[in-house]
Amino acid sequence: MTTNDVAQVLDTVLSIPSMNDVVKIDLKISRKNVLLLNHVIERGLSAKDNDKPSILMRSVPEENLQELKLFGAECLQKTGLIELSEKLKTLSEIGK
Repeated sequence: MTTNDVAQVLDTVLSIPSMNDVVKIDLKISRKNVLLLNHVIERGLSAKDNDKPSILMRSVPEENLQELKLFGAECLQKTGLIELSEKLKTLSEIGK
């Protein structure tokens, strides 16, 4: 599949009428998993800036990526883990 093919399929899926509907998800998740989820979101989003992001990541509209970033930040805020997350980021940067 070419990059253009993937972009067209993704655009088609994201254009389905109900895809923009807001859904409420009642989710119970441990604070540990909130930290991990936020890390996975941030890592996935940073992959778009790397030299070789996946075809899918290159095809996702920027506004959708920003929504994911805001979701991760909101999860941290609701669980009171923003400061801890920032400290862990600092530690991981030092370890590189």
